[in-house]
Amino acid sequence: MTLDKSTWTLVDLARRQAEAYGDREFMTFEQGTRLTFAGLDTDSDNLARILAGLGVVPGDRVLALLKNRAEFMLVMLATMKLGGIFVPVNTELKGAFLQHQLMNAEPRVVFVDAELSSAFAGIEGGALNLSGTVYVAGDVDDSLPTVLAGAPAMTFETFSALAPSKDDVLVTPGPQDIACIIYTSGTTGPAKGVLMPHAHCYLFGRRIVERLSMTPDDCQYICMPLFHTMGLLLQVVSSWISGGRVYCIERFSPNRWLQDIRTCEATVTNALGVMPEFIFRTPPTEYDRDHRLRKVLAVPIAAEWGSAFEERFGIKFFQGYGMTEVNLICYTADDDPLTPGMAGKISDDFFEVKIVDAETDQPVPPGEIGEIVVRPKEPFCFSQGYFRMPEKTVETWRNLWFHTGDAGRFDEQDRLYFVDRIRDRIRRRGENISSFEIEQVLNDYPEVIESAVIGIRVDDAGGEDEVKACIVTEGGEDIDNVALLNYCAERMPRFAVPRFVEAMKELSKTATGKIQKEPLRKMGISEHTWDRESVGYKLARH
Repeated sequence: MTLDKSTWTLVDLARRQAEAYGDREFMTFEQGTRLTFAGLDTDSDNLARILAGLGVVPGDRVLALLKNRAEFMLVMLATMKLGGIFVPVNTELKGAFLQHQLMNAEPRVVFVDAELSSAFAGIEGGALNLSGTVYVAGDVDDSLPTVLAGAPAMTFETFSALAPSKDDVLVTPGPQDIACIIYTSGTTGPAKGVLMPHAHCYLFGRRIVERLSMTPDDCQYICMPLFHTMGLLLQVVSSWISGGRVYCIERFSPNRWLQDIRTCEATVTNALGVMPEFIFRTPPTEYDRDHRLRKVLAVPIAAEWGSAFEERFGIKFFQGYGMTEVNLICYTADDDPLTPGMAGKISDDFFEVKIVDAETDQPVPPGEIGEIVVRPKEPFCFSQGYFRMPEKTVETWRNLWFHTGDAGRFDEQDRLYFVDRIRDRIRRRGENISSFEIEQVLNDYPEVIESAVIGIRVDDAGGEDEVKACIVTEGGEDIDNVALLNYCAERMPRFAVPRFVEAMKELSKTATGKIQKEPLRKMGISEHTWDRESVGYKLARH
């Protein structure tokens, strides 16, 4: 039986839910602004006609450097209603990092958050086909500077008052049409723009609705940036589909998380990267179970705090596996044990998944670790390559499978386990070591705030990796490293105990809370790195 995906577009979704729910509140932002289901649909119609008056036509890109605010949603939907392609970019970008995405996307119009206008300093706009740069409402100076060379600037209010096109410009895109371009983090090279069809975007949200049995009575708390797949597609779109409410803040704070959850009466939320661990490490309060929250999607979960978090806050975790390019391909069931790394059974109605040798692409036996490769069963429920990067598209799709770059395995129940990014796995003394597992032990040490573990090559390592632990301590001060290694030796295999330790004030992170390890690899051994061999430290054999 053929699956009917004819209405799997965000434009169809907006119109359908506007009719169903009218002036019911959909999204509330911490700035105090609100969007109703009908208002989002009607106001984006008006903005779409204004964009058409600026020359935006089907296929044009509209780039948004916007924080979590109502204008983000309005601009996104308005662009899609013209058959245009919405390009949300990381709000942390500036200078040369932002230039790459501007040059790759070549947007017709750019929307900029007033607080982020300085990010364009030093960027040349001459090669960009811009009709206008628009500041979002906020504390905007009366004399707006030219943000990009040759591109006039105006407030969002001025933009909203421009004359709309009088032509019949609104369209209904198909599920196969590109809805947006979302850029990868670019930690190993220039960021790649992922081409996201409407059906692909819709399926992200649909999977969450199914997994959580979401209804109009649910409230979703969002502290992830909307330019990220997690915040926009897994959270906003799932609530849009279910008819539920959304409370959206600008950025995550572990110290206000519980207060926000209680204030907005959230029932579901997501927590990515270090977020759940940081929440768990906040001091317990009498309100830890005084809330309506029932389910939290969290990746990754560690044995050191996973079950204790559930017990403390009275919630149920679930895990999954996915990425911008491939969608959410699996998630755990309620009767699955809370096992670190376990992502659940594959959604085999939509995807095929194999574990292969990363060098040869040959399948590895069940239980063994290899690279996770994926391909779709349904058309347009998967990304359509990288924008203007054909070589990267072909490289990633070699042998007719999308190569995720992630290491994983299947267990005897055919449940997928995420092990590590292949690039983050460490090969030492013939053993494959998970950096994540070492980090969880380190993070539990009283004087370590957080950590990042990398493999580095040194002359006396025989061509293999040595383990370096980059630890964040109070003020970046050194600690008793021998005591730290003794602690590690009691809790991990001897081959996994770090040889090198370096204390730092902080670790560089992406806007979604992921630690950036590439700068640490490039740094290698510094003058501040402690080597256990310098003090003759020996690991006991058991």
